[in-house]
Amino acid sequence: MEPMTNQTIYMNRELSWLKFNERVLEEAESDLTPLCERLSFASIYQSNLDEFFMVRVGSLVDQEHLSPNLRENKTQMTPEEQLREVLKTVRRLNERRDFIYAKLLGRVEEAGVRLVDFKKIGRQESEKLERYFDCEIAPLISPIIVGRRQPFPFLRNKDIYAVAVLERKSGKRKLGIVPCSAGVFPRLIEVSAGEKTYMLAEELILHFLPKVFAGYTIREKSLIRVTRNADIDADALYEEDIDYREFMAELIKRRKRLAPVRLELSRELDGEIVRALCKHMDVNKDHVFRNNSPLDLSFLFGIEDILRQKTELFYERRIPQRSASIASDRPVLDQIREGDKLLSYPYESMKPFLTMLQEAANDESVVSIKMTLYRVAKQSKIVETLIEAAENGKDVLVLVELKARFDEENNIEWSRRLEEAGCNVIYGLDGYKVHSKLCLIQRIENGHAAYTTQIGTGNYNEKTARLYTDLSVMTHDQAIGREAAEVFRTLSMGETVQETEHLLVAPHCLQNRVLEMIDEEIARARDGEDAYIGVKINSLTDKAIIDRLVQASCEGVKIDLIVRGICCLIPGVPGATENIRVISVVGRFLEHSRIYIFGRGARAKVYIASADFMTRNTLRRVEVAAPIRDEKLKEEIVAMFDLLLADNVQAREMQPDGSYVRRQPMGEEARNAQEIFYQQAYERAAGKQG
Repeated sequence: MEPMTNQTIYMNRELSWLKFNERVLEEAESDLTPLCERLSFASIYQSNLDEFFMVRVGSLVDQEHLSPNLRENKTQMTPEEQLREVLKTVRRLNERRDFIYAKLLGRVEEAGVRLVDFKKIGRQESEKLERYFDCEIAPLISPIIVGRRQPFPFLRNKDIYAVAVLERKSGKRKLGIVPCSAGVFPRLIEVSAGEKTYMLAEELILHFLPKVFAGYTIREKSLIRVTRNADIDADALYEEDIDYREFMAELIKRRKRLAPVRLELSRELDGEIVRALCKHMDVNKDHVFRNNSPLDLSFLFGIEDILRQKTELFYERRIPQRSASIASDRPVLDQIREGDKLLSYPYESMKPFLTMLQEAANDESVVSIKMTLYRVAKQSKIVETLIEAAENGKDVLVLVELKARFDEENNIEWSRRLEEAGCNVIYGLDGYKVHSKLCLIQRIENGHAAYTTQIGTGNYNEKTARLYTDLSVMTHDQAIGREAAEVFRTLSMGETVQETEHLLVAPHCLQNRVLEMIDEEIARARDGEDAYIGVKINSLTDKAIIDRLVQASCEGVKIDLIVRGICCLIPGVPGATENIRVISVVGRFLEHSRIYIFGRGARAKVYIASADFMTRNTLRRVEVAAPIRDEKLKEEIVAMFDLLLADNVQAREMQPDGSYVRRQPMGEEARNAQEIFYQQAYERAAGKQG
């Protein structure tokens, strides 16, 4: 059945992402969020936006130059049209951010911390700051006056600079520039000892520019910050006769010098000066933003540290709990042989997985450990254990994805250490990122080789396991193990899996299998049976899947989508998506787990996966989704999905016009899914101890 509607059912990817970041900003605004956590959300909004400009806006700018007539496949917008709407939306959101920031500053002052400028302090404090500037800052800064002998300097990505229009008595004008992000002096400068009054270092430098440029009159001044394009196609640039790891290290250096895609100002500057800055940096004037809040909000985490003792200003402390299904006095590997095990982060601790890996590293019967690494912690116990396993004589194969954006340097360093320890290290595939979360342990049991497999939705990262919601299943199912072994065999050959029976493995055996399972639900609906699809993912952009979901809706299949971020499908449109519901949960923890459910009750097929429904995941990455076969675990995951779906505190529901409306209890019991999950984890752990 074809959709019958004139109303659009598609949303542009970039504009949908901006709606997600607006939901983050709402958390900075919400009185339901403790004050210091609101500061975190304000800073996260800005860092999210930085990355959006570096990657997505950078990509659109490239498209505008190289393929101006290219239209994206859902809303048919050209790069120019997308950029125009993106920039307009960002200006609106930044106005809201500035308003929220001003309110937060007032609340912070009520809590006992003041952030001031020179208009808010007296002469004595001004004199103290001047002495501090003369002694601690002036010797460390490197001012530049742009002229024939000193060209316009390279401005580092996301660093803050003070700029000034300098005038001699002769009337001749020049441009002065001072870096404010030296990294050798604190960002928050104490104004009054013991009174918790601070000034931002860049504001201090800006104020004393007349001392820096003695002999000149300061006609205009402002702080500026440039954001550079980081959208580099590594595969397009790579040549096979170059060492890949060294190539990626060089690529990181190149990224730091890419063309600017945004210029931010803290003060109004004369249009001629702004045009001159744009010309020097090759920035389109439409990409210039004037901010009423600081250009970099990361200092807000410093304010949180100052207020750390006021626990009422933070979320209630939560600690990942021991899994009630895994005993601590028996080997984890043995317990997995008895039945599949599921861990739910951050509510449950990652420790059983770490213990399993440690056991494998030291178990004489274990012959090999294979693992994919995408983003790992700076201090990674997981990598240290793999190194220990190799040193113990195990055959250790590690695929380290060097193209994990913005984590390349960390991954390069760990890859060197793994190689030095004797691990076999491979670096992904040509044309594909390896984004799967897969660990395979092979050991000899009763004289025969046997597999223990772990498949997850999140990275092997001890830090994010406390901040992101993710699922991890550990199984002794030999059919799953054999298919996981085939994934690693093909990766080591520089190839991809072409066919699977149990696992869904992109790029060849995931999208098509998802479409088949949607078709199965459509067939059931046509036969008059109850048909259902439930999906929890971070993003939905894959048009083939979107269109099949629309078809399923038209056939009467009930569809629930929990999509944290980008969602290019608009629900509730009569004649097209009226059987589809979309919610987004944005709360204390980053919703990161992926769950696919096809059907309800005993016939339900349930998967956990590393893949979102984005074309880049389904067709251009190596991703793995694992079927949950244990009936108890299947029921547990479906119950988790249903609880998230019922959230009426942190959930927003997407409307037929593409807007999001925050759910409210409205007389019913408040249900904050994340808090309920943690409470359940505490209760299970207590029951186990009892």
